[in-house]
Amino acid sequence: MGRGQRFFANLTGAWFLLRRAFTPALLDEMTHAIADGERRHNGEVCFAVEARLSPWDVLEGLDARRRAEQVFAQLRVWDTEHNSGVLFYVLLAEHRIEIVADRGIAAAVPQAEWDAICTRMRECFARGEWREGSLGGIAAAHELLTRHFPGNDKANPDELPDRPVLL
Repeated sequence: MGRGQRFFANLTGAWFLLRRAFTPALLDEMTHAIADGERRHNGEVCFAVEARLSPWDVLEGLDARRRAEQVFAQLRVWDTEHNSGVLFYVLLAEHRIEIVADRGIAAAVPQAEWDAICTRMRECFARGEWREGSLGGIAAAHELLTRHFPGNDKANPDELPDRPVLL
């Protein structure tokens, strides 16, 4: 998508879709899915959804990946004891999904595995399957984290909020 198309997409943006797709009931389900999955591994999962970027930010070159990295810092996903935070970032206006993993996880899990999760989520979202895409992505992340960062006998402290953030 070119800068002009991105500008127009963000100008007319998907602000109306944010609350329609991510209903309070879905946000509750996602919160429980994140909390339940985190009991099996030492990772921390955050989920953030943004309707659109400022068209002016788009003109200045801000893209979904850079915005996801900003949100990663803003939500302090990096601030975990084992550098084990993972951020799902959804930009509705551009139909983009980014997963940003902290350095402890990025060293063990190749980006291609995160990209595959993004692709599956994007396919579900394109069909209007917001619940299936969101919960499926969360479950896939928990599977990866359980494989690479399994929990131990000690309780895993919940270092980050489990509730998805609507930006």
